[in-house]
Amino acid sequence: MTPRKSIFTYISSIAISLLLLVPATANAKNENETKNDTIPFFNGLAVSVDVVGPVQMLMSDHGQYEAALRINLKDKYFPIFELGLGKADHENDLTNISYKTSAPYAKIGIDFNVLKNKHDIYRLFAGVRYAFTSFKYDLSHPGMTDPVWGESAPFEASGVKCSYQWFEAVIGVDAKMWGPIHLGWSVRYRSRLSHDDGALGNTWYVPGFGKSGSSNIGGTFNVCIDI
Repeated sequence: MTPRKSIFTYISSIAISLLLLVPATANAKNENETKNDTIPFFNGLAVSVDVVGPVQMLMSDHGQYEAALRINLKDKYFPIFELGLGKADHENDLTNISYKTSAPYAKIGIDFNVLKNKHDIYRLFAGVRYAFTSFKYDLSHPGMTDPVWGESAPFEASGVKCSYQWFEAVIGVDAKMWGPIHLGWSVRYRSRLSHDDGALGNTWYVPGFGKSGSSNIGGTFNVCIDI
């Protein structure tokens, strides 16, 4: 066999192998796409709890307990409902004014899985929330002592009614750890839509929103279980 004929035979065998490999690769890709297409539109529910809020309550004078119910639609869209209880028991060191409140809040929204592979055990979310709360707070002050008469006039206001509505932009990640258990975190930008600070005005803390203001940034660390 001549060297030229040997080279031709070698090249021919490689070409034939590649031609045989292309249909096999295409079939594998089609099988994978078909498998992904079998994911049902409704793909289950998940419940989660946030651990940042309770830790915040242990380390400061305000925080919240929050849980969520999330719906999985095709591993792409995740409508979500969040319910929480926000609490504050704060005393200003300079003014000695005390502020107390404890009230529920609710959020409703949707997350979008923005990763290319929607069916991976990792997810990257971008989402939005509409949130609202109606609450009451108590305000008190020990009073100032009159320098002439020596009498003190304490101040106290109970059950001051307030309400807040706000919008949240959310970015978060989620990873499957073991069986039905997921861990994840999110960063949230909150922007106030409307508010009623009550008769006294200048509410110090809003359940679910945080310290009063036009906007703030917060976050969550979630433990999630598929059900």
